[in-house]
Amino acid sequence: MNIHKATQSYENWMRGCTAVIEAHLRLKHKQMRDSPFLFFRGTFYRWAQLWPDVCASLRDAPKVLAVGDLHVGSFGTWRDTEGRLSWGVDDFDESYPLPYTNDLVRLAASVKIVIDSEKLTIRFNEGCSAILEGYQKTLKAGGCPFVLAEHEKNLDRLGVEAFKPPAGFWEKLDHLPVVHHALPPDVKRVLRETLPNPNLDYKVVRREAGLGSLGQQRFVAIANWKGGHIAREAKAMLPSACVWLDGRIRNRHSYYQKAIQSAVRSHDPFQKVVGAWLIRRLSPESNPIEIADLPEERDEETLLYAMGSEAANVHLGSKRQVAGILKDLGRRKSNWLRSAARDMAKAMEGEWKRYKHC
Repeated sequence: MNIHKATQSYENWMRGCTAVIEAHLRLKHKQMRDSPFLFFRGTFYRWAQLWPDVCASLRDAPKVLAVGDLHVGSFGTWRDTEGRLSWGVDDFDESYPLPYTNDLVRLAASVKIVIDSEKLTIRFNEGCSAILEGYQKTLKAGGCPFVLAEHEKNLDRLGVEAFKPPAGFWEKLDHLPVVHHALPPDVKRVLRETLPNPNLDYKVVRREAGLGSLGQQRFVAIANWKGGHIAREAKAMLPSACVWLDGRIRNRHSYYQKAIQSAVRSHDPFQKVVGAWLIRRLSPESNPIEIADLPEERDEETLLYAMGSEAANVHLGSKRQVAGILKDLGRRKSNWLRSAARDMAKAMEGEWKRYKHC
């Protein structure tokens, strides 16, 4: 199956799982042609196909409830129950039981692709070493959530001085197209129940966001409450592409909720799965952080160390596998991660070249 047939097969499977917004899917195709990294982010289904062959020596490693689609753009911030600013993986759409090596190789492969596009300046070997060191140390320590609170010294753990909130966040959200009809009844009920007052006046807009999830429905309830804006998003859930790959038509279970609950983190109290929808609070501080949005003055080695550490925080949700993972890591050659990541980055860049010329 080549990339074109794989894309067609996966998207047909998507349509069988949920209502698809075709215009958003066409936009996804356009963006995937723009750069290797955007293609990488939008085609976890293809990664899942290639990974077992390209990284045959890694596929029998101990399994964990993995992020699946882990890359340098998979991280963001949120406010925890105590209102503290927290950082970590913010996308578990593709979460699935996979070898722990999948997440590490995918993260490192994304580093290689972003270095090649000159969005990161760190040397690839150093980046891989930082990821692996952060992962191993955090795994041995039993995990360590990234609670940034209000103290600058905590941001030092990420190698940045500050995160700047996106400009014009509420204005952009407020100008999205309003949904007047065809709002699914379960979405209306869920959104209303997530607001601080179920009788609060609000409007619902359609939102276009992400890349891998483009095509899935997103509805946002926006309201004014006690002097400011609030927003709640409902995104249609889709099982991991691994379900499509395994051909499990009847098993459409999503591991999203289990992944966020089991991970070592200070949780976002608004992020949860309700029925067929992922619910989360939207705000300037509850947002993904793109590499392009990071401050120019940053310590990339520290940042990648933190990303490796956060991967361990997620994998620690599979507690029974920790000893086996550490033993497996001890048996591997020192260059295993950079070698596998380089091979997968090359494979995915080759797929992008074939895709963009279709």
